[in-house]
Amino acid sequence: MARVRIFLPLRIYKADRKDTGADMSEIAIDWTSIPTGQLEKMLVAGHDVMECHRVLTATSDNIVGELIKTGGTFYEWTHYPEGDVYDRQSHAQFYYHAHPKEERRDWDEHGHFHSFMRPRGMPDGCKPKQIDGFEYPKGPNDALSHLVAFSMNEFGFCQRLFTTNRWVTGEVWYDGQDVTAMLDHFVIDHAQPSWPVNRWISGMMVLYRPQIEKLIKLRDAKIKSWQQEYPDRDVYEDRDLEVTSTEDIDVAQQIQAIGAELGRRRAAA
Repeated sequence: MARVRIFLPLRIYKADRKDTGADMSEIAIDWTSIPTGQLEKMLVAGHDVMECHRVLTATSDNIVGELIKTGGTFYEWTHYPEGDVYDRQSHAQFYYHAHPKEERRDWDEHGHFHSFMRPRGMPDGCKPKQIDGFEYPKGPNDALSHLVAFSMNEFGFCQRLFTTNRWVTGEVWYDGQDVTAMLDHFVIDHAQPSWPVNRWISGMMVLYRPQIEKLIKLRDAKIKSWQQEYPDRDVYEDRDLEVTSTEDIDVAQQIQAIGAELGRRRAAA
């Protein structure tokens, strides 16, 4: 697969922010504990992800470049596409943006995708966490939840998954159990502004479901430990806590591990 650099004429807007990353983790996945049906869905999703890369590479494009190419000059902090991508049937949403190079986190990246679920797409029973002093949005579909972020390298490939504190995206906070329940409902099932990108991010949510679930649990654990360490601070608004969990990934290795486990089960049957 050819690697294509993303050429971005940047006009950098500086901001006074302190980016503090979470401790790097190595999430161990017990492949033997995952149901066969889920593994098969993950494998199909992995093939979808690779197919999106294949069709874009055929025209010297990539996931990031495909999404931002119609936006003119690329400005850091700006959401791409303008107005975000939103599926009116599933109520899933995402956007891409980048931080100025000197203000990025403990790893090098070009930018990242933030993914969300709005209330009308959430499973029954999902309720915002009650936080003293927090002003909840009034609209019936406005209390959106952040799910996970996908960090992209300069070649347009995903290199890391991470979760964030509430203030980072302006989300409404939901307990991890509710956020995990939302994952099954995330899909962007239309072609605008890019069918390959929409299919790719939908596939990534399925392909990395075990890791994302663990990252959400680590997110909640980080929030709890931070509250205990700094009891006088509002943990959800603390600018010293931005990234709450993170994990390096490799799509090819993930697909290989899934295939190996399915092969082992077939051989043992």
